[in-house]
Amino acid sequence: MRKKSFLLIQKMSVIATFIFLLLLSPGILHAQQVIKLYPGAIPSAKSSDLTESDTDVTTGMFREVITPTLEMFAPEKDKATGAAVVICPGGGYSVLVYEGEGVTTAREFANNGVTAFVLKYRLPRDATMENKTIGPLQDAQQAIKVVRENADKWGIDKDKIGIMGFSAGGHLASTAATHFEEALIPNENNTSLRPDFQILIYPVISMQDSLTHGGSRNNLLGGAPPQELTDEYSNELQVAPNSPPAYITHAGDDELVVVDNSIDYYESLQHHKVPAELHLYPRGGHGFVLAEPTGEWMAPIFKWMTNSEWMGN
Repeated sequence: MRKKSFLLIQKMSVIATFIFLLLLSPGILHAQQVIKLYPGAIPSAKSSDLTESDTDVTTGMFREVITPTLEMFAPEKDKATGAAVVICPGGGYSVLVYEGEGVTTAREFANNGVTAFVLKYRLPRDATMENKTIGPLQDAQQAIKVVRENADKWGIDKDKIGIMGFSAGGHLASTAATHFEEALIPNENNTSLRPDFQILIYPVISMQDSLTHGGSRNNLLGGAPPQELTDEYSNELQVAPNSPPAYITHAGDDELVVVDNSIDYYESLQHHKVPAELHLYPRGGHGFVLAEPTGEWMAPIFKWMTNSEWMGN
C-alpha cells in the first residue's frame, strides 16, 4: 500500500512538473489573443460568395480575408518596453504570408519586449468591397486606432506605436505612414492615426511603371489606373515633414520588387528631413528574411529602435 501511495505521489509530482514547464514555454509566456478589428460593420465591405480560407497550413498563407483581425503577442511584464508595432505581412495584395512574415516576426518582437500585433488585413477585391483601393488602408488605420485607444489597458506607450510591412505589406505600411491625415474609418474620438515609426522590409513603395511590382499595383489599383491615382499611392511622392521615422531594408538583387523602391523612399524622407535608416544587402533576393534566423535579421531593427528611444535606453 505504501509503495502504491509513493508511486502515485511520484506520478503526480511528474505531472505537476510537466505542467509547470509547459506554463513557462514561450508560447504560453507570450500570451496571445485574436481581436476583431471592427466592433461593428466593416467599412466599405459588401456581401460576397467568397469565403475566408487558410490556403496552406504549411506556409500559413491566407488567400481571402473577409473579417480582418489583430493577433496580439505580448511580452513578459518584466521585459515590456512600452513599444508596440502593427505588422502587415506581404503577398502582392493577393495573399498574406501570415505565418512566415507575421507570426514569426511578432514572436521575436515579444521576446524583445515589444507588443506585436499581426494585422490580417482585407485583400483588395471588387467582390468584397465597395472601393478596393482604400480597403487595406482602412484596416491599417483601424489597427493603429485600436492599439492607441487600448494602450493603457495593454501596457503600451501610446506615443510608441509603429507599423511594419513586408513587400506589398510594406506598401500598406508606408501608405499608412504617409496618408494618416485623412481618416478613412469612423474616428469619433479623433484618435491619431499616425504611426510613430515605420519599419519596411523589401517594400513595394511606388505604383509608377518604372518601379512598381505589377501584381501589387494591379490588385490594388486595377489594370490601368489613372495617373492621379497612381501618384497618390506612390508613397515616395507622399512623404511630408511630419512623416514618421523609418527603418528600411532591401536586397540589391531583388528581381521581384526592385531595390529602387527603398532607395527612392529613403531619399524622399531625407529631403523632408525625416530620420531614416537604410540597410541594403548585395544578395538575398526577395523574401530573404524567410531563409534567415529571425533573431539575426531583426537584430539591427532592435538596435535602431533602442537608439531612437522607441524601446527606451
